[in-house]
Amino acid sequence: MEKEAKILVVDDEERIRKLLRMYLERENYLIEEAENGEVALEMALNADYDLILLDLMMPGIDGIEVCTRLRKTKATPVIMLTAKGEEANRVQGFEVGTDDYIVKPFSPREVVLRVKALLRRSSSTKFLQTDTQAKDVLVFPYLTIDNDAHRVTVEGKEISLTPKEYELLYYLAQSPDKVFSREQLLKDVWNYDFFGDLRTVDTHIKRLREKLNRVSPEAASMISTVWGVGYKFEAVKE
Repeated sequence: MEKEAKILVVDDEERIRKLLRMYLERENYLIEEAENGEVALEMALNADYDLILLDLMMPGIDGIEVCTRLRKTKATPVIMLTAKGEEANRVQGFEVGTDDYIVKPFSPREVVLRVKALLRRSSSTKFLQTDTQAKDVLVFPYLTIDNDAHRVTVEGKEISLTPKEYELLYYLAQSPDKVFSREQLLKDVWNYDFFGDLRTVDTHIKRLREKLNRVSPEAASMISTVWGVGYKFEAVKE
């Protein structure tokens, strides 16, 4: 039986929290609120949310710091809410593990659509899985990607990835030994014509390798750097 998604809305402006709550509750999501980064971080670490809507600029601990600390232990999907003119901050947000961003002022309907889209592809969202018979599975030595379940297992052990980490791995693994530039990965994985810092890709690759390496150095080595070009997934043979 499906359960409702549980979403944490974080913003220091009460009117924005109430607006988002109203629109998201219409979609039958369960909404909790936090008015600052300190409260948000405590709630996010002590409860399991299906998604977090996180304001970037807040007094005290800002959205970047909240996401940075959260990513040390959890892969909860995060959509960052940013003001216009904060391009550098959005780049930094992607680098610390944000999955998507929405620019203020925003349309509440756009927020709902972005939330639905991220939940659909989220590796940590189990309530949307209705087909238990896997049909789309990539199997390699050391590593298996079950795309129907959005699940990655390394030598039989499931690992927790953020939505963007999962999408990046799956995208590379679909075309073994094909080299992708950073620009192409940003465009195809992030769905964003990104005129910012290409370190976003490097940071996600680094984090992805670290997670794989904790279980299997062999699996981590399958993500190969092609110097001066980009990255590729090497389908190693046993």
